[in-house]
Amino acid sequence: MTKQTTTAHSLREALCCERGYKRKKQPEQVRAALIRCAAELAARSGLTGVTVQAVSAAAGVTKGGFFHHFPHKQALLDAVFASFLAENDQAIDRLMDADDLPSGRFTRAYIGVAFDDILQADKSLLIPLSLSMMASPELCERWAAWLAERLQRHQETDSLPQHEVARLAADGVWLAYSLGNTHGIRDPLSLKNHLLTLTRERNSL
Repeated sequence: MTKQTTTAHSLREALCCERGYKRKKQPEQVRAALIRCAAELAARSGLTGVTVQAVSAAAGVTKGGFFHHFPHKQALLDAVFASFLAENDQAIDRLMDADDLPSGRFTRAYIGVAFDDILQADKSLLIPLSLSMMASPELCERWAAWLAERLQRHQETDSLPQHEVARLAADGVWLAYSLGNTHGIRDPLSLKNHLLTLTRERNSL
């Protein structure tokens, strides 16, 4: 049984590599595969684990195929982070679209996405990927710029003191759970609901 499983896995790797040489007509799929594999490697091993050779092998493409899409490793990491931010935007926008109360709408969506990461940590790459990205000052600056742009966009609805406190509290809970430092922290669902309630109270601080 073990031998059959190993053989099947090896054949799958071989087929992936073969597809890597024949995907010239599917450049977007190749690029997406490189980004996905880089994200998985970063989540497992940190940014140092993301090498041209490791990503190319995981995606089943040649190094030449890699360099066709990304001139260097940093360009790939930039693309991974851009993909992460795009997914974050989409998740936040979906929650905002379903929220009928304008005041604090962005903050509630921000909290919702942060706590979704916590509650689905065992099924998602987002927390380990985010932690690995913190090792890069450039990527941290991009995150800060993203948040500043969103806050500027929603300043008319999300600039009350309780909105800022709720967002900062959500960041703190996210970081604590990400680092496994949950001693003394109450159930995340009750915390989430408490913070969401805070955003609905006008001038409560």
